[in-house]
Amino acid sequence: MRFSLILGLLLELTVLRTHARQMPPPTARYWVSFRDKAGQTLQPTAYFHPAAQARRQRQYLPAADSTDFPVRPDYVARVQAAADTVTLVSRWFNAVACRATPAQAARLRRLPGVRSVEEWPINELLPTSRPVALSRPLTAADRSLARRQTASLGGVDFRRARLNGYGLRIAIFDVGFNGADRHAAFAHLRRRQAIVATYDFLRRTPDVYQGGNHGTEVFSCIAGQLPDSTFLGLAPGAEFLLARTEQMYRERYAEEEAWLAAAEWADRNGADIINSSLGYTDRRYFPEQMNGRISLVARAAELAVRKGILVVNAAGNDGDDPKWRTVGTPADGDSVLAVGGLDPDTYLHIDFSSYGPAPGKRLKPNVAAFGVAITAVPGGYSRTEGTSFASPLVAGFAACAWQQQRNLSVMELFGRLQQAGRLYPYFDYAHGYGLLQASRFTAPATLPAPTFDFVRQDSAVRVVIRPEAAFVPARTLPLFADSVQATTPAEAAPVAAVGQEQARPAASPQPDELVSPTPPDYLYWQLLDAAGRPVRYEVLEVAQRVVLRLPLARLAAGTTLRVHYKGYTATYPGQ
Repeated sequence: MRFSLILGLLLELTVLRTHARQMPPPTARYWVSFRDKAGQTLQPTAYFHPAAQARRQRQYLPAADSTDFPVRPDYVARVQAAADTVTLVSRWFNAVACRATPAQAARLRRLPGVRSVEEWPINELLPTSRPVALSRPLTAADRSLARRQTASLGGVDFRRARLNGYGLRIAIFDVGFNGADRHAAFAHLRRRQAIVATYDFLRRTPDVYQGGNHGTEVFSCIAGQLPDSTFLGLAPGAEFLLARTEQMYRERYAEEEAWLAAAEWADRNGADIINSSLGYTDRRYFPEQMNGRISLVARAAELAVRKGILVVNAAGNDGDDPKWRTVGTPADGDSVLAVGGLDPDTYLHIDFSSYGPAPGKRLKPNVAAFGVAITAVPGGYSRTEGTSFASPLVAGFAACAWQQQRNLSVMELFGRLQQAGRLYPYFDYAHGYGLLQASRFTAPATLPAPTFDFVRQDSAVRVVIRPEAAFVPARTLPLFADSVQATTPAEAAPVAAVGQEQARPAASPQPDELVSPTPPDYLYWQLLDAAGRPVRYEVLEVAQRVVLRLPLARLAAGTTLRVHYKGYTATYPGQ
């Protein structure tokens, strides 16, 4: 009996070993870079859409450069023959992505023309977006928010100037656009055939109207419309390129490849703006790697900007996650306009919106918009939240601004958008330069009148509101405070404790607020180091003339106190 049992086990092990030998070895994802594009040429008028050619001409860019040339076919063919599967061919990076076994990867490294072969780990990720919104009847508060999400940015000013994104082409990268081809919110776009191209870079099909609702929601925050004709975004006059680059429930490196492929496609098809309400964070990278140079998508975004495309990206929803907190990639790119989220009730940083700074104390986010919005979803509309929706609100704003000043280069526009922030030139790592204001583009520039003074008294410097800068605390407003470095509450009065729960005003907005909302006049202050980087910042409610008292001991040599109130910013140097 014992002999039969041992014999059976030996036979089973033999079968398993034979089966293992017959199974193909596991493959991994590799990035293969080439040395040159020798012999490759390009006819720009044949390759690029006329809109892409016009964009380059406006910005005095060459009709094409070597990054636009095709990858050498012989190099690609050798990789195809040596690897398991080629998943992407990138002109911009003169590289291919492929799947290969370790033995195949070793052969790839020996191929002529190969510069490097890098393995990419494949990690399953959790969804980065906040809970999926479902259709429900809109309340009066919802309809108020629908108007305020654009009015807060100065939508009335853009409409009066007849700016609606006309002539701009906006690419949207997302998880899918369920129902957008039938939803009434986009009927006005279908009537004029404003959705000019679509492509699913995961399934490799033109059909993007599946995969998820998130793209539909984002799309509506640029050009969607309620049944009562209220627009949910600022650029209903634009044209659109819709790209599916993301899985619904998992994120893999394949999606960074898809983002790059979509960026090359958007460039070729004449995109002026890319909106990317996507981000990659802690299961793929470490916070210190968010420097705009590590991830493939950050490098792809920077190259898109070099080709004259404005890249607008959500800052991320990790502000209340102690393990991460900072912006994700590609929002970490220096030339990527990272958009943070504001609470529509307080006009202050909303708790989930990711903070800066990016590594090197770089400014992130750059600007901000409402992080709660009314969006289109299959079957109707819903109230939903996330910096995913602040980003398209800003993308639509950027389209209107560029429509007005069409000959601005992409980085000139980037600078003008930052200057259009309500807090400019003040900034911090929660709000960036703040909520964008259309009046910065539609009205003549004026110098703000001084609203406060610095008064040195005893061993402290006080910030005292000027009498002519009248304030009327007609209702109790919530406080906001966030610190890079904590200080004691006695140093400022009144001061909210860090992390204090933000109260919600009970009063309903008045009818005139629905058209032209006026954010509360908070006082923003910060301490800057010798390099001009915030080391402490805070937002205070103004309820008395002496708003802040800061001990001079806090103002060491090289340190600067900077304060912003009612559009006026001033500094007080350390001793």
